[in-house]
Amino acid sequence: MTSRVLVLGGTGEARRLAAALVDDGVDVLTSLAGRVADPVLPAGEVRVGGFGGAEGLGDWLRAHPVRAVVDATHPFAAVMTASAARAAEATGTPLLRLQRPGWTPQPGDDWRWVGSLREAADAVAGFGSVFLTTGRQGLRAFADLPGRCLVRSVDPPEPPLPARTTVVLARGPFTVGAELALMREHAVEVVVTKDSGGHLTEAKLTAARQLEIPVVLVRRPPLPPGVATAATVEEALAWVAGHV
Repeated sequence: MTSRVLVLGGTGEARRLAAALVDDGVDVLTSLAGRVADPVLPAGEVRVGGFGGAEGLGDWLRAHPVRAVVDATHPFAAVMTASAARAAEATGTPLLRLQRPGWTPQPGDDWRWVGSLREAADAVAGFGSVFLTTGRQGLRAFADLPGRCLVRSVDPPEPPLPARTTVVLARGPFTVGAELALMREHAVEVVVTKDSGGHLTEAKLTAARQLEIPVVLVRRPPLPPGVATAATVEEALAWVAGHV
């Protein structure tokens, strides 16, 4: 039986997991969605492109059996996570969801939780200068904002965008000093982000705290029931070791 492990990747945790597994001699295939034009590639074999939903992934797993699947996609990749759960159940493939913890508020934070990007847009409609760091996929929800918007993403966002938008193309990690300078330059009054967790983009939260700027955070989507979870790469490695 194959000892290959399929990693659904695109995150720093996925890259660290793939590198550790390769070092341990495990046959790893990382799948990337292909939404970023120039992704940082992990160790081991890589495939780029979607599977075609749960049925497509299930068909792929039947044609290319693996010992286990680790879903290490972004915490907000809800469609992929749901598809992985359905495909794993349909094919009897062990599945682990590797998802880093969300952020924890610190003294001095002014965090305002919402359940969706649409709710986030409603929450910041009255601000004159909004810093949008939600990624380029969901910017349509903010298209009607009347104020100035600073949008940061890895790749150029597609319209529709708010009428008064400035786009900054950048990939984390970001420093607190750089975030402070950016927010001051654009006179940011409120920050909008998803509860992605991790250290790569956490500096904006520290900068907002120091500038006494509120942060609107979108809550994470719920995980599919019954799926095993791990919060760290080390936990994921231990889980894989039990299946390979």
